[in-house]
Amino acid sequence: MSQNLPTVLVVDDEVRSQEALRRTLEEDFTVFTAASAEAAAAIMAREWVHIVLCDQRMPGASGVQFLTEVREKWPDAVRIIISGYTDSEDIITGINEAGIYQYLLKPWQPEQLLLTLNGAAEMYRLQSENQRLSLDMKVAEPVLRERVAGKRAAVAERFAVSALLRAPNSPMNAVCTLVEKVARLDVPVLLTGESGTGKELLARGLHLASPRAEAAFITENCGAVPDQLLESELFGYKRGAFTGAYEDRVGLFKQADGGSIFLDEIGETTPAFQVKLLRVLQEGEVRPVGAPRPLPVDARVVTATNRDLEADMQAGRFREDLFYRLAAITVWVPPLRERAMDIPLIANAFAAELRSVGGEAFAPLDKEVLACLAAYRWPGNVRELRNEILRMAALSDDARLRASDLSPRVLRAAEADDEAELNLLAGMDGDLKARLETLEARIVKESLIRHRWNKTRAAKELGLSRVGLRNKLSRYGLEKS
Repeated sequence: MSQNLPTVLVVDDEVRSQEALRRTLEEDFTVFTAASAEAAAAIMAREWVHIVLCDQRMPGASGVQFLTEVREKWPDAVRIIISGYTDSEDIITGINEAGIYQYLLKPWQPEQLLLTLNGAAEMYRLQSENQRLSLDMKVAEPVLRERVAGKRAAVAERFAVSALLRAPNSPMNAVCTLVEKVARLDVPVLLTGESGTGKELLARGLHLASPRAEAAFITENCGAVPDQLLESELFGYKRGAFTGAYEDRVGLFKQADGGSIFLDEIGETTPAFQVKLLRVLQEGEVRPVGAPRPLPVDARVVTATNRDLEADMQAGRFREDLFYRLAAITVWVPPLRERAMDIPLIANAFAAELRSVGGEAFAPLDKEVLACLAAYRWPGNVRELRNEILRMAALSDDARLRASDLSPRVLRAAEADDEAELNLLAGMDGDLKARLETLEARIVKESLIRHRWNKTRAAKELGLSRVGLRNKLSRYGLEKS
């Protein structure tokens, strides 16, 4: 007998019946036989029995009585009654008290008997597999919990606002401080600034610093999706709502329930869509396309744009009520050219992520390369800087990134830098003090123009108090009429 076969215990007081059952079953099962309940219990105590096939009417304990005992002592064994009588009371008692799997009648047919016992063996296997998996899950739960916690901690460390690369005197320091402060407040935040300045990175850091950090952070670029598709993406849809809607789809707002959703390029949406988004913010619910009723949703909304939304409001391109819903707090992200002190840190970090053709890590960028990078204006901001480092790595023959590998536009900017410094001083007359005052007036005016005459931002950039800035505006006649 193979020990890999399921085991069956046949309990019958008639020896001929035992032998007939053994001959039928022994090719597919390991068969034990017993002539009484007492003998069967002794076998159960020493052998691993999967199935008990028991006659109902025997001297001493009946089949139902014995299988009731089996149910209490060996509950995993599958229990089957075989009998030549169809007493309904025996059947009911067997089901209720013994928990039998099947009630077979004599005379039995070999095919039917094998079919029933093979089904019983499969049920035993599934029961055992279920118990094993339940045990594995109990054992694995602490391990899985630890792994999830470790990955969550790694993500939080990598994308935290405090991990953003910046110099000690960078304008980004004030931005990061503000983001960490507003993260604790469960209010909408609008991030403004040029493309490529890292607004999505700040949005993720804001989420990780918030009480919603353990829930989902979902992103969507509103400028890359048409209105109709954007609605179905954000709000979801029901099957059959439109051509191609073959199944229900959960919208991104619902996926972000309990967490945060980041809507980039919010200024590119149409007024028609803005009305629907406003309803979500006001009512705290979304209506999937084709759904009969709305669904409640609780997601913090963080938006970003490189447009002047205030000018768009005046022109009728952006709804004023939606703007004030989204911009409970506005955070302006400065372009890379206004934080040139960050360029060496960011560029070296990008280079450290790459490997040379030979598999070596690239050496830190030398002074010549950093000087060229600092002289360029970076209209594409951090995104363009990353692409430039990738280009240099692709052109490099070894583990060193050279100035000769830079794009022509970056090199031309470096060559023109000295000439630009001389042009800045051109046209100035008078002694040293007069020339310094002229230069100071130009710097103050340039800062005000760049910040759209926002005196608070200009004063912060120049390291002045508002009173100090006001005095200089009065002194140089720069007050805007």
